[in-house]
Amino acid sequence: MTKNITPYKDSTLGKKEQVAQMFDAISGNYDGLNRVISFGTDIKWRKKVLAIVKSKNPTSVLDIATGTGDLAILMSESGASKIVGLDISAGMLEVGRKKIAEKKLSNKIEMILGDSEKMPFEDNSFDAITVAFGVRNFETLEKGLAEILRVLKPNGIFVILETSVPEKFPFKQGYQFYSKNILPLIGRIFSKDDSAYQYLSESASVFPYGEALNNILRKIGFIDVESNPQTFGVATIYAASKK
Repeated sequence: MTKNITPYKDSTLGKKEQVAQMFDAISGNYDGLNRVISFGTDIKWRKKVLAIVKSKNPTSVLDIATGTGDLAILMSESGASKIVGLDISAGMLEVGRKKIAEKKLSNKIEMILGDSEKMPFEDNSFDAITVAFGVRNFETLEKGLAEILRVLKPNGIFVILETSVPEKFPFKQGYQFYSKNILPLIGRIFSKDDSAYQYLSESASVFPYGEALNNILRKIGFIDVESNPQTFGVATIYAASKK
């Protein structure tokens, strides 16, 4: 069981509602802040996710916790004819739809407001499912992963891109200092929501990564589970499939 970190410690709302509220609040600044916080390396990580998905020649792709649609837009290069972005934040989706329209991809990418733990899709609906920096925001991790397994087609590919914690000196110490001190400061300077980037830092520090997350995926029922640390271990790409 993962530790339940929420964005607003004084709120009476559940984690799901708090996460939606938080992302609505930061939606206008989110893309720019992501580039600053990751020094632009998040673009390279997403391209690696695309390469994994593209190698499976999917016809349908679901991007969960799609946010402003960066990964969904990138998936337009995967060869898939149907791409769906799902997110719990209406504010993030609004930004995403504008980006998709500007790129003239509205006929290929559909953005849907919905709950990743209770998705409006039939069993075995998608050839590929992706989640970039979203699984740690699930209210119940195991429930969300089980729902993903349900809508993934047999032999389909599931790819997660998520933050992780470097384990080797001096990257571990540098990461701890950056995430506890610099990341929340950047969030306070550029965002209207002081709590948002404090939450993102705290949730990353306690979220299971590496073999711990691999084992949770196997427990849920995924097969062929692999994890590949990125950039000294500050992020990890996970790939899994379904019988």
